[in-house]
This record gives sequence, structure tokens and C-alpha cells, in this order.
Amino acid sequence: MKVCIIMGSPRPDGNTATYTSYFRAKLENSGIAVSYITLKDKKIACCLECYHCQNVEGRHGCAISDDMESITDEILSSDCLVLATPLFSWYCTGEMKILLDRLYGMDQYHGTATGNLWNGKRLALITTHGYGRSYAAEPFETGMKRFCEHSKLHYLGMLSMRDGDDDWKAPFLTAEAKQSAEAFAVEMMES
Repeated sequence: MKVCIIMGSPRPDGNTATYTSYFRAKLENSGIAVSYITLKDKKIACCLECYHCQNVEGRHGCAISDDMESITDEILSSDCLVLATPLFSWYCTGEMKILLDRLYGMDQYHGTATGNLWNGKRLALITTHGYGRSYAAEPFETGMKRFCEHSKLHYLGMLSMRDGDDDWKAPFLTAEAKQSAEAFAVEMMES
């Protein structure tokens, strides 16, 4: 099994990265191959809505030449994709949203190319946020469930944690945070 974790946080040592590190370590300590991509370090342009990708058979085929090609190669070589992002304004970071828009070429339903390049792969979410889970995270989760349905991906669920009111990082440095992230990793491996 191989898991591709894509980190959407602009802070390499922030809450989302800290929370995801426990999840990642559990996978790696269990013998799972993990690739870890930080979007902050990548150059990914916004989708041009040119539909070029819909006319390139058998590959992502985006007309834009940037880091997206290496990311889609990594996704395609993995069994599971994990999107880790803080939630701002009830949705993922801008970096993550650009990635999601550019993944349009993985589903070739609107041109001469046919099929779905990642049909059957699994997808999970790791989110951090300032409000309670249902208020803060459900809009993003609903959108991602629809994304999975459209792309024929198997949705595995969301690991989610609220930051603290006074000390934003404190909840992510606890044994409880580590245990919940490790439990989610085990659950994902068993599904």
C-alpha cells in the first residue's frame, strides 16, 4: 500500500502539519510507503478552464507546465490520497483549492478522451479549524464527498480537530491528538 499525503497548510510547523505528523508516523511505522507533498513549496497555476486535459487520452494532460504533473504522477502511483488542510472560511486553503481545480483532468468526461484516471482510489481528509467540527468542517467535507462521488473515489472519512481559543497550538500537542491521528491511520489501513 502507498499513501500520498498532500499538505495544504502554508505553515510547515503549524497545527495541521503537527496533527498530520502523528498520522504519517503511524503509517510509516506500520510499513506503509508514504509520499508527503507540501503545496507551499510547489508552483501550481490556477486552472485555465481550457479543457485541454479533456482531450488527452490516458494521462492528466494539462496544458500548463508546472509542478502539477509530478503531483498527479504521485497520486496515480498511490492507493490512497490524503488531503491535509486548515479550514479558512469553511473551506480548504487557496493552495489546496487550486490543486483540486487542477485535478479536473483526472476525470475525462467532457472531451475526446474518455475515462477516469483514478477510479477506485481512496481519499481521506485531515482538517484543523477554529470552530466546532460540524460548523467548521462539514461544508468542506460535503464538497469533498461530492468530489469523490464524481471522480469515483472511495471516501474514507475525515480526521478533524479544533484549535484552542487561548493557545491555538496546545490541543495538537496532546496525547489525545496523537491517539486520534494514529487511530485514524489504523482505520484507514484496515478499510
